[in-house]
Amino acid sequence: MVTGLELAALAVALVLLFGAARILRAVRPLVVNAVVGLLVFLAASWLGIGVEVNWLTLAVVAIGGLPGAVLVVLLSVFGLAFTPDLVAPLV
Repeated sequence: MVTGLELAALAVALVLLFGAARILRAVRPLVVNAVVGLLVFLAASWLGIGVEVNWLTLAVVAIGGLPGAVLVVLLSVFGLAFTPDLVAPLV
């Protein structure tokens, strides 16, 4: 026999499951953009262009996608931002 407590636990579990699925659906494009951006950074490093990878560059790439990655690489090429020698170490 199923009790009310078991039904309540099942209902809470279902709500949490659907909530987690909804969050993952919203975050998936950001993760895909970040992975594509890291691949662009890898290609840039093969070409001899140094790009500092930190939380800010990943945020720009996650939100901007491929154009964001190209922007970060161009800023690094021109020495305006995101160059490895301009970033202070996190101590």
